[in-house]
Amino acid sequence: MKTQNYKKFLDDLLGLAIERNASDVHFASHRKPILRIDGILGVVSELKEVVSEDIKEILKIMLSQEDGDDRFSKFLQEREIDFSYNFKKLGRFRGNAYFQQSRASCSLRFISQKIRTIEELDLPSILHLFSKAHQGFVLVTGPSSHGKSTTLAALIDEINHTRRGHIITIEDPVEYQFKDDLSIVDQREVYTDTLSFARALRSTFRQDPDVIMVGEMRDPETIATAITAAETGHLVFATLHTNSAAQTIHRIVDNFEGHRQRQIRAQLSGSLLGIISQRLLPKIGGGLIPAAEIIFNNPAIANLIRENKIHEIPVVTETSSEEGMISMNKSLAQLVSDGLVEREMAFRYSLNPDGLKVLLRSKYY
Repeated sequence: MKTQNYKKFLDDLLGLAIERNASDVHFASHRKPILRIDGILGVVSELKEVVSEDIKEILKIMLSQEDGDDRFSKFLQEREIDFSYNFKKLGRFRGNAYFQQSRASCSLRFISQKIRTIEELDLPSILHLFSKAHQGFVLVTGPSSHGKSTTLAALIDEINHTRRGHIITIEDPVEYQFKDDLSIVDQREVYTDTLSFARALRSTFRQDPDVIMVGEMRDPETIATAITAAETGHLVFATLHTNSAAQTIHRIVDNFEGHRQRQIRAQLSGSLLGIISQRLLPKIGGGLIPAAEIIFNNPAIANLIRENKIHEIPVVTETSSEEGMISMNKSLAQLVSDGLVEREMAFRYSLNPDGLKVLLRSKYY
């Protein structure tokens, strides 16, 4: 196949993905391309099967947007690579190319050009409080592919449009692209603009930021620096792959040696603003809808963090609805009550099915 034919194949595939509202695109050797639509994988029957050499040629096209042959050579040498690809004026794809059984493969995640608002994402309006804050640590958590980056983008863009400030994002790779409005937004990509998350985060202290967004906290140094930034007058947003607020606190603390854990708990109890833990569930009638656990760091939760009684956080969340806190079970129960999600699906995503069963028997959510 000639280069122009590979380009047409790629254009056709990505065009179909956007047309069909797919979240992800997969291609691997000796398979037809596959799209994930509403969480379900399906084969693109109208396109031909590709082999490893085809995928390498397609990757050359996508990687040529980022330093050309050097990026492709790096992929061949390191056997995997993260990248992003701008597709016409329709959006961007975040990609990861890798080898499996010595054959090239690739997965792409669609990132829309449009940054949606909290309301457009069907998220609770209480989240606006996080964008109004001027100092502290906000964590957006959940499994991979459950909308963490999209929620973060909504919060950052809301700040961009509502107040003057300097926003710095550190990402791998850059996903949503922000256009300066009232704020100025600098977006730094790891391995392109900086060598690491930790290094870029340390540098922000000399860059006069008001808001810092860390795409991922991968190591103790990054976590400790993010907490320090929140303590010293900055509003810091970050993500973690965890399933609940309590698990998020445990994950942060467990990154440190035993003698440092008490100090980290003390810092976190003072700097944490809140945690958003979300899932995307299949919606009745098609599409996906979020369920979200939301906690705010009130005196009770701060004390539980300091005293290492993190397992009691869910109890405080359940009893603090008047402060805007929402448990995952309450969010799931409300979606079922509103006729948006099947009961069976809600139970599948609940970390406490017995508690959800009690809620669903009650009319008070």
